[in-house]
Amino acid sequence: MGRSGKAGYPIPSLFCFPSWKGVAGCCAKTTTAPLDRVKILLQAHNHHYKHLGVFSTLCAVPKKEGYLGLYKGNGAMMIRIFPYGAIQFMAFDQYKKVIKKQLGISGHVHRLMAGSMAGITAVICTYPLDMVRVRLAFQVKGEHKYMGIIHAFKMIYTKEGGFSGFYRGLMPTVVGMAPYAGFSFFTFGTLKSIGLAQAPNLLGRPSLDNPDVLVLKTHVNLLCGGIAGAIAQTISYPLDVTRRRMQLGAVLPDSEKCLTMVQTLKYVYQQHGIRRGLYRGLSLNYIRCIPSQAVAFTTYELMKQFLHLN
Repeated sequence: MGRSGKAGYPIPSLFCFPSWKGVAGCCAKTTTAPLDRVKILLQAHNHHYKHLGVFSTLCAVPKKEGYLGLYKGNGAMMIRIFPYGAIQFMAFDQYKKVIKKQLGISGHVHRLMAGSMAGITAVICTYPLDMVRVRLAFQVKGEHKYMGIIHAFKMIYTKEGGFSGFYRGLMPTVVGMAPYAGFSFFTFGTLKSIGLAQAPNLLGRPSLDNPDVLVLKTHVNLLCGGIAGAIAQTISYPLDVTRRRMQLGAVLPDSEKCLTMVQTLKYVYQQHGIRRGLYRGLSLNYIRCIPSQAVAFTTYELMKQFLHLN
């Protein structure tokens, strides 16, 4: 399958490594799928649940739609997150090398730049799948407009302007992804560097594939990944709310007031304020994103050792 590297270990093919990086994203998203669906319902003020809070919505969805209702849209999310995770982590590694080699930038800044560029690349490549997933997740039992993933693709394409319909809300997504992905990778990389430099014996251990390289212990990896996710989410959350509302488009009764990113931000702020509008569902997002990012970064680090890339 590939050439042999140092110590006789096979060098993984270009397909193998990003595939395992996609597994990291899938593992993370599967764990938090119910929380993700509730977040979408709250962000766009679904009329069935708009009067409820986070935990009351978590309880109300199974009563109204059954326990499988918590996983509505999960199929589309899995189809999306595998290539998304693979592209993001692979692009991050490549952008780091290019920025360091071509621009001569290293350290914290090049992690921030590479993370932002990797996140934007992954979002653009997988955006139509995210659009379909949000439409399916927003539906409530008994009021289905889309019968499944393929039907949603067909409906959006024929009713909302062809391929351009799949990219509604892309601008706030790209604008929000830069700080989110950038600060996520930046925070994780910085915490990892500081931890291994200041307390190598307490926080680190020899890599499984290269004893000369120190890596973080698994529980420390989880902690650093969770902190990275929480900081990144706090910074970019209002743009995430904007993206969801624009993605839902004609599904919402006030869609004509949310045609552009600036219009949507103003409308949400004027109608619902900061806490109940721009940051509605943030507490749930902490619960959702902290374990998600923790699992993603930890799986990513473990796969690097498993594939002998240290």
